[in-house]
Amino acid sequence: MPPKRRTAGTPSREQKSGSRKSSSPDTKHSSVVTPEKHEEKDPEFVTLCKDLLVTNLVCDNAWATWESVAKSAEKVNGSNKPLWGACIFISAVDLEDMCFTFTELQKAIGLSLKQFFNLVKKMDENVDTISPKVNSAVAKLEKKYEVSLALYQRFVKTCAKIYSAPDESKKQELLHSSWIMFLLAKGTVLQMEDDLVIAFQLLLCVLEFCTKRCPSTLLQPLYRSAITTAAQSPPTRTSRRSKAKPRPPEVDVQLLETLCKESDCSMDEVKNVYQSSFCAFLDSMNLAGSQELPSQAFVDTFSEEYEKLYHKNKDFDARLFLVDDETLSLGKVDTPAVEITPRKNESGEESVPIPPQTPIRAAMCSIQQLRGELTSASDQPSGNLIVYFKNCTVDPSEEITKRVEQLGQVFCQKFAEAVGQRCEGLGKERFTLGVQLYYKVMESMLKSEEKRLSVQNFSILLNNTTFHTSLLACALEVVMATYVGNSLKNGNENGNETDLCFPWILDVFQLYAFDFYKVIESFIKAEPTLKHNMIEHLGRCEQQIMESIAWKADSPLFELLRQSREEGPGEQAESPATLNQPLQHNHTAADLYLSPLRPSRRVPAAEVDTSAVPSTQPPVPGTRQHRSNSLSLFYKKLYRMAYLRLKMLFSHLLTSHPELEHIIWTLLQHTLQNEYELMKDRHLDQLMMCAMYAICKVKNVDLRFKTIVTAYKELPNTNQEIFKHVLIREGQYDSIIVFYNLVFMQKLKTNILQYSSPRPPPLSPIPHIPRSPYKYPSSPLRVPGGNVYISPLKSSRMTPSAMTPRSRILVSIGESFGTSDKFQKINQMVSSTDWSLKRRLEGDSTPKPLKRLRFDVDGQDEADGSKSSGESTLIQKLAEMSSARSRMQEQKLKEEAEKEDPEP
Repeated sequence: MPPKRRTAGTPSREQKSGSRKSSSPDTKHSSVVTPEKHEEKDPEFVTLCKDLLVTNLVCDNAWATWESVAKSAEKVNGSNKPLWGACIFISAVDLEDMCFTFTELQKAIGLSLKQFFNLVKKMDENVDTISPKVNSAVAKLEKKYEVSLALYQRFVKTCAKIYSAPDESKKQELLHSSWIMFLLAKGTVLQMEDDLVIAFQLLLCVLEFCTKRCPSTLLQPLYRSAITTAAQSPPTRTSRRSKAKPRPPEVDVQLLETLCKESDCSMDEVKNVYQSSFCAFLDSMNLAGSQELPSQAFVDTFSEEYEKLYHKNKDFDARLFLVDDETLSLGKVDTPAVEITPRKNESGEESVPIPPQTPIRAAMCSIQQLRGELTSASDQPSGNLIVYFKNCTVDPSEEITKRVEQLGQVFCQKFAEAVGQRCEGLGKERFTLGVQLYYKVMESMLKSEEKRLSVQNFSILLNNTTFHTSLLACALEVVMATYVGNSLKNGNENGNETDLCFPWILDVFQLYAFDFYKVIESFIKAEPTLKHNMIEHLGRCEQQIMESIAWKADSPLFELLRQSREEGPGEQAESPATLNQPLQHNHTAADLYLSPLRPSRRVPAAEVDTSAVPSTQPPVPGTRQHRSNSLSLFYKKLYRMAYLRLKMLFSHLLTSHPELEHIIWTLLQHTLQNEYELMKDRHLDQLMMCAMYAICKVKNVDLRFKTIVTAYKELPNTNQEIFKHVLIREGQYDSIIVFYNLVFMQKLKTNILQYSSPRPPPLSPIPHIPRSPYKYPSSPLRVPGGNVYISPLKSSRMTPSAMTPRSRILVSIGESFGTSDKFQKINQMVSSTDWSLKRRLEGDSTPKPLKRLRFDVDGQDEADGSKSSGESTLIQKLAEMSSARSRMQEQKLKEEAEKEDPEP
């Protein structure tokens, strides 16, 4: 019987072509490239575009990209063709008009995947060369390739253990049919094909299906004996002729158990994938009742159906792994030498080296360890927890159970939407693991609080919804990170929406990042079995929250800061005077979640603890509240992280000017403390780079933004979108140069200019940097940006449009990452004294440009026509004299500060 033809999600070539033409932004340019319209371009470039069937619009944009990089780009293997191919790819992604698959592009330019990825990274020297959309597409493609490569390598090793076919051609036939069947199943069942664990579990289902239908003479002894007799018996004559709907295939438990045992994989999870997802795939292929290996006709059908998926996704053809195609090859140059650490025996002699774990083996071991640690834990409250619940003034048992049930439904639904609608059962299994960990950690926390306070009534804490939601979210993050590999979402709004990495769990539970951060440290302390890599992961989550996620426009952090400011100058989020004091890690979840609900500051904190008090009286009118513990700790950690970031970037750029580090830090600390609105919907590193540029500008140190971002890209785990895609005003984004000129410098120029005066502001203390309680490296991370918004800028004390000779020197001019027309709005802002330009930021009509700035060739910053050369020279001399007068005083202040606040 011929297999069913799938129609959903696999349009025909004619449908795809029609869809592409109708969705083109301009029908005039949507036709396939015609050589006569591109006579000014290189004929070989036009031929390449024609071979890839790209449109005229893509061809034009690709050539423009090529012209922008041609001077700095080097030929690959003596040819420009690979570079042209990269430009065509960039243009097609940006215009969302991909007319070719990635493999077709590779074949046309003769590059492997790894070579192409490296080429794109080398091309991205200029901020405007490659957009965040292209970066996201490349990252997604690279991740899918890494997962596919790991799966294929494990597939080959596993098949070598299963099959013992004496005829090599027969063995290759088995591998060919099994792999193509798996590729089709993965593309059909999973929406998120780069999930290594679920894809591997699906691969085991395919191998179980093929192995139990394989003749016993072609199997290794282990798998020959694992197949049950019932599975090997041929179908009866009646069943063959029956027209009734075939029964779903039954899992050979013994065989599947053998496959899972050999792979350190959970039998229950694989069985769940088999019954919920793989059986549906078999039914769609009309293989549910088959007792034989798929025939060649079926294999051809698999290949045809996969061909449709491959062309729809426009990515690489994973069937080429079977023939060791060069497009999927790692290449000799790109293959790193395997680093192995020899293990010594008791006598001190070196023994056999231990090779590193493969990605799949590492993932399976982590999952196995987590499940092992939760073996004795229950997904219901333990007896000890029930006692704690009963001791509360208000018993929280019913609310806790109801909340877990409701959040479980939400989690499973969102999980299925992300991974695949038939994977809801897998989501339920992961949620159950999270609930087990949730109750386990909760009990540990309460025992610790009972020991600390000698009380058993935790009514307020245990009836706090935010605390419970945050604790459950943290437990689930541990589970999810164990399965997806401890990774963080890169934050590109054009990225993969099905990414389960942090902060996905916050979106699922609609939980504020600032509330989630409060539980992280207590969670780590309360769960001693957490592995080192998981502690590092939670530490990175905390960093990501502090540097960007907690600063979203709707974050409760801003309300706490506003309340803190209203209390007066003495009620800062965290006084700079405490920066050089050691950071105390003695805060508990109760301290943070119940803060600032504490009595009058006349009562010492040690005498009253609301985590143990069943109820609190409202504060008497006129009395002052304690400062928020959660806000205070947040800022203490934020300051220390910001200084470490700054110190790392400083070491790459300004080692010849060590005196500037303390000044830059003072400006950054001042910004975070007093101008925290600049952090709204932005990233800490954006303010850090702007502070560095501003101080270098006012101190006459030649450091350009392009140099800063080039060094920033070299730091570990950075994201280029941080400096390419910065919020300017509501709905408007641009590069970090535009942000500096239109926002940062306008808000802080009065403060910045003080550092060139004879009496500069006092320097902030250098933070005391202790050893991290999480034992993770403090380094910049890839973090999310997102489609966010901000209110219009408020007027500063010094109007942005009134540029004085002193403030004019702060503007970033004479350099650009792209074309000068992008800086039209900067020219209008800094070169005009027309007050109507100030209203431009507030939404008024666009004014006419009055003056323009000249972007010089040799890198010097100057204005053309607006000032005479004599006046420009005078401004420069005044700045030099001011700098010379202040250097001696700065050096003296630095020496005094180092004596008072020595660096650790």
